[in-house]
Amino acid sequence: MNNQKRNTILFFLLTLGLIVLFFVNISFGSITIPFKEIYTSLTGGQASKSTWEYIIINYRLPKAITAILVGMGLSISGLLMQTLFRNPLAGPYVLGLSSGASLGVAFVFLGAGLLPSFLSTVLLSSYGVILASTMGSSIVLLAVLAVSHRLRDTMAILIIGLMFGSFTSAIVGVLTYFSSAEQLQKFTFWSLGNLGNLSWSSILILTVCVTVGLLLSLFSIKPLNALLLGENYARSLGLNFKKTRLIIIFATSILAGSITSYAGPIAFIGLAVPHIAKLVFQTSDHSVLYWSTLLLGASIMLICDVISEMPGLEITLPINAVTSIIGAPVVIWLLVRKRKMIA
Repeated sequence: MNNQKRNTILFFLLTLGLIVLFFVNISFGSITIPFKEIYTSLTGGQASKSTWEYIIINYRLPKAITAILVGMGLSISGLLMQTLFRNPLAGPYVLGLSSGASLGVAFVFLGAGLLPSFLSTVLLSSYGVILASTMGSSIVLLAVLAVSHRLRDTMAILIIGLMFGSFTSAIVGVLTYFSSAEQLQKFTFWSLGNLGNLSWSSILILTVCVTVGLLLSLFSIKPLNALLLGENYARSLGLNFKKTRLIIIFATSILAGSITSYAGPIAFIGLAVPHIAKLVFQTSDHSVLYWSTLLLGASIMLICDVISEMPGLEITLPINAVTSIIGAPVVIWLLVRKRKMIA
């Protein structure tokens, strides 16, 4: 079987799997809802139970859409960073965006008590937290873009991004040290990630941000393929490396920054999914990896969300814990299996 035919079959299976997982995600939870009722509700009909319809439209459908957006956005941003820095350990948060967002949220949760009561109330609302997270990641983004405009060495940008992350984490540590147990609990819950608290208006904003980031990434496919053989080779092909690097950093920042603002810092997905896509499709061509990473990222995020809901029970696990617990062994197994096949 040639590669093109194999890839076509894999893409068909992944697309079909994503559709099935979308319905599974909406169906499973503390209350199991039949697929037929979900289909009826989503196509404009009325479910046999009004409570089922309310749960589907107001809770599970928004959460499933958020999971897809988060999975796609983080996976693609991870792919961009790993190719740009030519580092398999690079992820969507290597530029310090997650730490910047965490710093903004830390100021809200851990420092809001120092502000006047009316201002404290505004900041502690869901929109206040999102605004603080966005501002934190935006400040780090502007700093990284300013630095990247002046530096020629891509690895220096990676190091500076890590330093920004360390600096902001240190400030968060200081704020944590002087905070009360209640304040720490709120900040900890945010840092564990959450897909289920977004309103439809928030999902619309997140959709726009993720779409813009994905389109910028899509237009970077050819430059990314050129970068696989090194910066000098890419320049010899006529690639404007500085411009390409800025676009890739900006796309990653939009994706990772917006997702962190709305869903919190989600671990594992951005780091691991590009590796899974490379192992499954056995290619480094970004015209294949882009779409495979999109589909795999969305599917894996839906699976993790289903597991976090603990179907049939009232317990809900933190999504961040599930992505790492489920994901890390899978990647280790795939890498070991690949080594055995090569040997």
